[in-house]
Order: sequence, then C-alpha cells, then structure tokens
Amino acid sequence: MTYPNGLSAFPITPANDDGSIDLGALRQLLSPLLEARVDSIGLLGSTGTYMYLSRAERRRAIEVAADMSGPVPIIAGIGALRTDDAVRLAQDARAAGATAGLLAPVSYTPLTDDEVFEHFSTVRRERGLPLCIYDNPSTTHFEFMSDIVGRLSRIEGVVAVKSPAPDPAQIASHHSELAASVRGGFSLGYSGDWNSAEGLIAGAMTWYSVLGGLFPHTCLSMVRAAQRNETGEARRLNAALEPIWSLFKEFSSLRVVYTIAELNRAVHAKPPRPIQPLAPPARAKVEAALAGLR
Repeated sequence: MTYPNGLSAFPITPANDDGSIDLGALRQLLSPLLEARVDSIGLLGSTGTYMYLSRAERRRAIEVAADMSGPVPIIAGIGALRTDDAVRLAQDARAAGATAGLLAPVSYTPLTDDEVFEHFSTVRRERGLPLCIYDNPSTTHFEFMSDIVGRLSRIEGVVAVKSPAPDPAQIASHHSELAASVRGGFSLGYSGDWNSAEGLIAGAMTWYSVLGGLFPHTCLSMVRAAQRNETGEARRLNAALEPIWSLFKEFSSLRVVYTIAELNRAVHAKPPRPIQPLAPPARAKVEAALAGLR
C-alpha cells in the first residue's frame, strides 16, 4: 500500500470563543481544498491544534470532513500521551471516516526507540487504521532516525512518514538515507513549508503543507511542477512565497495562518489559549506580505 502522495493540505481547526469547534467555519475552510482537488487533507495536525481538543471534538471534526471529502483521503491526527488514549482516538477516527491516522509519539517523559515502536505497534494492531508516522521533534522531543523509521515501515499498515524538512543542502542525503531504510512502497514526505520544495525535488512523494490549507492552488502548482521534474518552476514558485516563509519562521506558522485566515475573511477564529493572536505590528507584516503576493 502506497499512501499518501502529492499535496496533503493541513487546515486550522477554527473554534468558538468557548473553545468548541466552529463546524461551519471548518466547512468553509475545507470546501476550497476539495474544489482544488488536493491529494489529501491533513486534519487535526499541529496546525489543526489536535492536542488542544477533546476526544469528542476531534471525532466531530473528522465526521464533518469525511462527510464532505468524497474520494479525497483524510489523514487525522490521533496523537496522545498514553497509548490507550491513542488507541481510542484511532478507533474514533476510523469510525468517523478517516482514511489514515497521523500518529505522533507525544510525550512528557522522553521516549526510547523501543517504546515508540511498541506504541505504534499497539495502535495499529488494536484498531487497524493505516498510520502515518508524525516526526515533529520540536513538540514531541523524539526524533525519528532512519533506523526506527525503517523498523516501523515493516509493520503492516504503517504506510508513510511525515518528516520535518531539513536545510536544503541536507535534504537529498536525508531522503536517500530514509529511502534506503524503509520497505518498498512506503511513502516519504516532508513538512516545514519553506524547505519542502527541495524535498519534492529530492524525490519525496508528499508535501504536508500548512499553507496548502489556505492556498491549495498555489501549493498544488508547486507539487505538480516537482512531479513533472520541472525543478526550476518548483523553485520559482517556492521563492515567490518567501515573504510568507519568513513570517512562518519569525512568528510560527500556526499564528500566521490564523491571521491569514482572518485577513482573507475565510473564518473568524483565534488560536486556542494560551496561544495568543498576533499583535497589531506583526499582523500588519502579514497583511503587507499578502498584499505583495497578490
């Protein structure tokens, strides 16, 4: 089984003032992704603030997305501190219509390779949901080296890895090392929007994109150029987005995409507390960058 491929677009999960999911706003964000025909939707990733949502809220969000998505696969975040909680979230995701689970080894106490292997093995065995490895060491404090990715790739139903894209000079070697470690047909993909074009050029199958959750056509153009081996065009499109990439690095992609969503009048949502919306000077920078791109 080879999955996923192409552009996986990651929208925010808009919430009301009381923290409950604004389902109408979520539908507003999902509609353009489906109209653009993204290759998959990454629901409840870090951009989707999965760790700030209750089990019931996560399930309802997946139900809404699955009801709309038709043939477009839904990759749903199922990360939790405890393995038994991740198992229950995988059960919910599968029942609600998710195609695969995005599993991060969320931890308070740093985990060992063997603990992570057992965590993934148990979630996959207990619930049968195909799994994408979510490598996000800045939040989980666990880094997936090539040997543990290789071990996990040999568990039936662990089908992909979402890796943070390293610096462009290191991407080709990073991709080659991973590719040599995993079983055939295993999907290698990158997040970290500003470096992901180089990941696609190096041979990655998937771009797990924050910006794709708001500008799917722009991001699809970059993916399709890379898939056609038009490296110059893929790099040109990536360079045109440098004003956004700079803001992502300065303020975090989460805060910036919330601001963009509001400025584009897509939704009126604030990030979950204690995360605060961008202050007016930073918001003005985002607005100026968008005006320049237009």
